[in-house]
Order: sequence, then C-alpha cells, then structure tokens
Amino acid sequence: MKYLITAISLISLAACAPAQSSETPASDAAMVAQTTGPQAPFKSVRTDGLEEMIVAGGCFWCVESDFEKLEGVREAISGYTGGTLDNPTYKKVGTNRTGHFEAAKIIYDPAVISYRELVDYYWKTIDPTDSRGQFCDKGESYLSAIFTTPEQRADAEASLAQIKATKPFSADIVTPILPAVTFYDAEDYHQDYYKTNALQYKYYRNGCGRDRTLAKLWGDK
Repeated sequence: MKYLITAISLISLAACAPAQSSETPASDAAMVAQTTGPQAPFKSVRTDGLEEMIVAGGCFWCVESDFEKLEGVREAISGYTGGTLDNPTYKKVGTNRTGHFEAAKIIYDPAVISYRELVDYYWKTIDPTDSRGQFCDKGESYLSAIFTTPEQRADAEASLAQIKATKPFSADIVTPILPAVTFYDAEDYHQDYYKTNALQYKYYRNGCGRDRTLAKLWGDK
C-alpha cells in the first residue's frame, strides 16, 4: 500500500501528553495508566444506540470498503490499535516497531445487523491463514485480528469455532482474538480512501491480488 501514497503528504498527529506533577501519588498514576493510553481497554462512548467493533485485515482502506457495503453498517473508520505508542501516526506504524495493527472501527446498527453476523462476514474478507500479513502487505501492522470487548468475546469465539469446522481449505487459521484496547483514528487522508481516490484504490487492490486470493480461499462468498 505504501508505494501508492508516496506523493501524499503524511500528516503527523500530536504525540505530547500533559506533564505529570511530581506530587501525584503513585497509586493515582497507576489508576490513570489503567484507564488511558494505548493499552487501556476500549470502551464505546456512543449514546445513539449504535455499536462498534474493531477488526484488522491488512490494508484498512480495504476493510473500510468491504464493511461499508453491508446494510446496517453506518461507517467504517480507519485507524490503529494494539500497540505501545500513544497517538501513533501512519509513518510510525509503518516501521512495524510500534506493535500497532492497521485496523478499522465498524459502527453499526444492532437492530439491522448483529455483531455475530459481522464477525462471520469478516472471515470471508481476509486470508486467516497468513501469519506474516495480508495479501501483498507484510509486517506486523498488516496482521489480521479481531479485537473484542468482554461482551463480544463469546460471539467472536463461537464464530471462530464455526469457521474452523466449515472452512473449505486445509491450512490452519492463525487470526487471533485479542482484547480491544484504545483505537486511534488514522489521518484524514486515509478515511474513505476507496471513495476519494477510487482509481488509485482500485489499482492497489487489484495489484495486491486481494480478491483473487479470497476467491481461491473461500469461493463464492
């Protein structure tokens, strides 16, 4: 994916945090660490009745494109999660040294489509046998994963068990189910890239062989 955006100016996100007073008790600092930062448990703050799920499937442009086709999905947001760096940027995540995945936060209406239906769909959009990345993109930032809240985990595990029992290929599934932690929105130019840069996106997706690989793995979805 990187070779397509060399002409795009990368936008750096602010990575500074308020300095902590030397008088702050250690116990208070520990409490803050548990509720903030890149490894803090993810908690949705929505109050509109919509729900959220986080998945990684390689290039987040493609994850956005695949999920926004679904009825009941209101929006998919490209971003980063799972790493150790606060306020990660595309440039830093691309070094494959921050532990972050390129991921997408899927915002959906549970009255129209359920979390379990979304997870079942997810498997058919990725190559869950690839332990090095996804399609032509390799490295830790392109690995696949499902990030679950405690409430979502049982459905994700049930979906994984079902797909292992019914998959039309012999290779092992290596995509993990991980705890959902802080999700950082990616830079603006990544959002809806498949719409705003449709020709470049089509060229990238075709060149990466994503759909050809999916057809070989899953057949007709």
